[in-house]
Amino acid sequence: MEIGIFARTFFRPTLEETLDAVVGHDLRCIQFNFALCGGESMPATIEPRLTRRVRRATTERDISIAAVSGTFNMIHPDASRRTDGLRRLHVLASACADIGTVIITLCTGTRDPGDMWSAHPDNQSDEAWRDLLTSMAQAVAIAEETGVNLAFEPEVSSVVDTVEKGRRLLDAIRSPHLKVVMDPANLFHRGQIGAMPDVLDRAFDLLGHDIVIAHAKDLSQDGEAGHEAAGEGLLDYDRYLRLLCGVRFDGPLILHSLTETQVDGCVAFLREKLVVQAERAR
Repeated sequence: MEIGIFARTFFRPTLEETLDAVVGHDLRCIQFNFALCGGESMPATIEPRLTRRVRRATTERDISIAAVSGTFNMIHPDASRRTDGLRRLHVLASACADIGTVIITLCTGTRDPGDMWSAHPDNQSDEAWRDLLTSMAQAVAIAEETGVNLAFEPEVSSVVDTVEKGRRLLDAIRSPHLKVVMDPANLFHRGQIGAMPDVLDRAFDLLGHDIVIAHAKDLSQDGEAGHEAAGEGLLDYDRYLRLLCGVRFDGPLILHSLTETQVDGCVAFLREKLVVQAERAR
């Protein structure tokens, strides 16, 4: 596993300065976001000169792009917003080869019209699930056309709020272009934190072999609470990393939900934990 980071952890005036900050913390792997270039995360258009700039800036610093953010509300109650999101996803997917990545991360969405990250009672409705299947089928068609993979993340506030629903989605879409972002800090509904071993084991039983990106952050309580820096909360990182090794995951382990001042400590924490896992595997 290679430790990486959300590049937006660093606030700098230019893309190049942001990447210099990444390298300054001895990291060479990022989850990229086009907002780093001064525009939107999912632009309506991406000019070739911009993709050339991104590719040049990362290549010069020996930085790999593990994935690019393509999050939009896939079940927004306004169908026109979903259509626009899919249109922008196509733009993003078409640019991936030029910037040097094959993975786009997704959020499955919520019925909350104003906040893509807030839970809503209608997320549990059959209609919301049908809208997700429709949006995801169109997204996967884009992925197949452009040669990228899409990775969604089960999150307690989204329509896919459990690993069981994540498995259900994969089985319904049945495409090799649909994969999983594993972030265990987002899996604990209220009352579940005391069952952490069971929740983690279940997540890997159902989704382990579909993981292409692993996130590294922490949680202070159950529910919508996974916003702590890695090693600063209650997540059982020994078990999490052991489970990743158990499914032979060798992809990027991406830090986020941390401040710049926490980066070095979190990197050291993960590296120490990974050394322990490597020693156990001998």
